[in-house]
Amino acid sequence: MSEIREECGVFGVFCEEPYDVAHMTYYGLFALQHRGQESCGIVVGDDGIFRTYKDTGLVNDVFTPEAMAGLGLGNMAVGHVRYGTTGASDRNNAQPIVVNHIKGRMAIAHNGNLVNSYELRSELELAGSIFHTTSDTEVISYLITKERLSASSIEQAVERAMPRLHGAYSLILMSPSKLIAVRDVHGFRPLCFGRTPDGRYVIASESCALDAVGAAFIRDVEPGEILVFEKGGVRSIRTYCGKAKRSLCVFEYIYFARPDSVIDGCSVHAARVRAGEYLAAEHPVCADVVVGVPDSGLDAALGFSRASGIPYGIGFIKNKYIGRTFIAPGQKSREDKVRIKLNPIADTVRGRRVVMIDDSIVRGTTSARIVKLLREAGAKEIHMRVSAPPFLNPCYYGTDIDSRENLIACHHTVEQIARIIGVDSLGFLSIDGAKKIADGVYGDGYCTACFDGAYPTEVPAHTEKDRFEGKISAGRKPR
Repeated sequence: MSEIREECGVFGVFCEEPYDVAHMTYYGLFALQHRGQESCGIVVGDDGIFRTYKDTGLVNDVFTPEAMAGLGLGNMAVGHVRYGTTGASDRNNAQPIVVNHIKGRMAIAHNGNLVNSYELRSELELAGSIFHTTSDTEVISYLITKERLSASSIEQAVERAMPRLHGAYSLILMSPSKLIAVRDVHGFRPLCFGRTPDGRYVIASESCALDAVGAAFIRDVEPGEILVFEKGGVRSIRTYCGKAKRSLCVFEYIYFARPDSVIDGCSVHAARVRAGEYLAAEHPVCADVVVGVPDSGLDAALGFSRASGIPYGIGFIKNKYIGRTFIAPGQKSREDKVRIKLNPIADTVRGRRVVMIDDSIVRGTTSARIVKLLREAGAKEIHMRVSAPPFLNPCYYGTDIDSRENLIACHHTVEQIARIIGVDSLGFLSIDGAKKIADGVYGDGYCTACFDGAYPTEVPAHTEKDRFEGKISAGRKPR
């Protein structure tokens, strides 16, 4: 594991009359940019004609005025922002993927990660399928296309394919006449939909993207549910609803999602505040000020302050133009970015006992750099509290943690980690606390496998991010 990344974001629009759905999707992807900064793409459907544009880079860099003009008007669109958890980070793997087949065309955008993608791809290759990307999204598209050859509709093809897809997938598919939203039976990744005042339906990974385009939230897509958006309204296919234990990734609340989103009935902001409150109860400390590490640590710091009675202070100013450090390419780049990204406010911490709240410790390098910044700013004591349990296991459902090798908690005790990163004390949120931060909306229906190893599905035999590149290399003959 060379670095850790998040998963992706998906967005879709359906309306019965031609409209500037490209710009709606652009604004939706902009709201979801935090979920993927490697590449992005939009496919517009205009009465069966698909127009596509995608590339590596951020939304506002990829979609120039010329690119947007080329997408034109349509009655449907699907968009995607990507962090690759399967496949290389290049333009070939940018989504949405467009498939042309004898029954028509299909565009697909995917958030998540299949645990059986290697086996499925091997099976499809042996049957003659030719792959053009190294992402598991193309595997999903091939399975659905295969079923579409004998199915009476695209939604029936999706329904038939779902039992073969193991793992995490929140999908948006576009056919010439329909837009379809699908969520896996465990509900690992979020997916919701809403409607604008003038009747356009919008589907998105997070509710903040609905807000960005003026759509009112209707509800979350249920785990196992297929929603069909077509002329005349919306249909729900619930064949697989309730067929597996609900397992929403709890790290969505701790880190991934925007704080202004509501996921499966729970405010992300409120969940993070509760995480801070639980931290104060589980790991109390005598201190003068509580500060949060932007952005995800801020809400938890507010909760810690409220519960402990220790005053809340603004400890850091964040450079808004620097991406998240723990997804920067390469260790040296990550370390350099910490100082560029964060600057402590010395007046808040000088001569004081500081409680520093952050959302996680992965390798410890970034945490050590931030602690050093506080020391240099004059903090008398630094007590770090983390609003997540220690990372101890790989994630196979869309977070790019494919090895225990570089996870600091796998090799050191809490006391040892405290010494390594240079803090006076260290406390992590308990796993029970993490399961409660969503205020019991679904009891313990959350995936915490990266913390406790309790995987909701089978563990994949092949876990390397570049496992499909390896298949390609193995198949090449030496010249």
